[in-house]
Amino acid sequence: MSEGMTLTARLDHADRLVSADAGFMSLNDRAGGAIGELLGVPQLATVVRLARRLHILVQRSLVIADAESDLECWVRAAPTVDGVTLSIAPLRERPVWRSAQVATQLAPPPAGADWVWEVDAALRIVHLPTDAGTAHGLDPSALLGKPLTELFTLLPDAGGGMTLLEAMAAQRDFDGQAAMVRGSGERVMLAGTARRNAMGVFAGFVGGVFLSAEPGETSADEPVRAFNARLEGVLRGPLSRIIANADSINAAADGPIDAHYVDYAADIASAGRHLMGLVDDLADIEAIERDDFRIEFEPVDLSDVLRRAAGLFAVRAADAGVTVDIGGADGPQLAIGEFRRVLQILVNLIGNALRYSPRGGTVWLRVQRDGAQVVAIVADQGKGIAPEDQARIFAKFARVDPREPGGSGLGLYISRRLARAVGGDISLDSAPGEGARFVLSLPSAQT
Repeated sequence: MSEGMTLTARLDHADRLVSADAGFMSLNDRAGGAIGELLGVPQLATVVRLARRLHILVQRSLVIADAESDLECWVRAAPTVDGVTLSIAPLRERPVWRSAQVATQLAPPPAGADWVWEVDAALRIVHLPTDAGTAHGLDPSALLGKPLTELFTLLPDAGGGMTLLEAMAAQRDFDGQAAMVRGSGERVMLAGTARRNAMGVFAGFVGGVFLSAEPGETSADEPVRAFNARLEGVLRGPLSRIIANADSINAAADGPIDAHYVDYAADIASAGRHLMGLVDDLADIEAIERDDFRIEFEPVDLSDVLRRAAGLFAVRAADAGVTVDIGGADGPQLAIGEFRRVLQILVNLIGNALRYSPRGGTVWLRVQRDGAQVVAIVADQGKGIAPEDQARIFAKFARVDPREPGGSGLGLYISRRLARAVGGDISLDSAPGEGARFVLSLPSAQT
């Protein structure tokens, strides 16, 4: 390719190549592209997508790998009514730079994970166990090289955050990332250990999946699965794409942009996560309010579940400057319940306690036998709840102060419904300025 020769192309509103001059066609063909398809050169496709999405002129220098050469170019993408006009001005051509292979250091998977996955620094899947994928209706081999979001729908926490994305930005370990397996719709928790190459550069995660229930569902679950499938297509899928695109703009993943767009993107992502949390709560309500809703009664070690729930919030508690003090969970305390539902209740209670705890405060977690019951206690040092509000906060969509940042007002409603479905309950002891103490009681499995 000659220096000084400008290449041009025109793309439609879906970023597909409509027309191009001979020089551009030759470059695109060598990269595997064609007329009517997306561009074969990933860097050019990224610039085109950014210009179209933001409706602004994007100009930048790029280095494009072409056969045995690297092309240093100046790229200009201008949005039009029908799509984007792209022009490339080659500046110079140089031999491709080849580096020695840098080995990636081994990283241990999260302890206790039910199965393990691995991604590179761009969150592309590089390892997925065959049996784990097929158990959820997925083709593991087809997912290799695909974004992690092709395997999981990431769900925001009660505060609207995404633990995995925050860990990726900080290049550190993470835990407590709620997710849904795309093939089966099963809710799981994710944790991950950061990998680094021999030079100490972040190279991705060795991740673990923590299942919230034993595999297999009864026929009574089919309407709920159908409802979840509808939510996935109508709401979760579009919301996930909105959040992902907003995060991409906010992080300036495609290059520097105006600060106003960064602020707008952050607002969009935050609102999207709030809506996603509401969608998940609606799915739970659809399940627990059905006449045929059933709990799988089984012995559950409440000590073990409390430890697991606390572990999911280790990173969040550290970031918030809150100490989690867990006691009485050394030995087994067997109760009657369903593991995934009891975990769901405790995750909600602990998440609430952390949200309302001041920096430097402590959240106390205790488990103990109380006659014919086993109880788990979650206590915080927040501002407390007035007596007249204590019954109301367990109602659907109820919040003490709607002006405060928080969830949808469904968490405590769902948690108490689940506790009562297994013959247990949730009680509250609180006073203004003295924090709150929530007690989950379940029937003891020990005589």
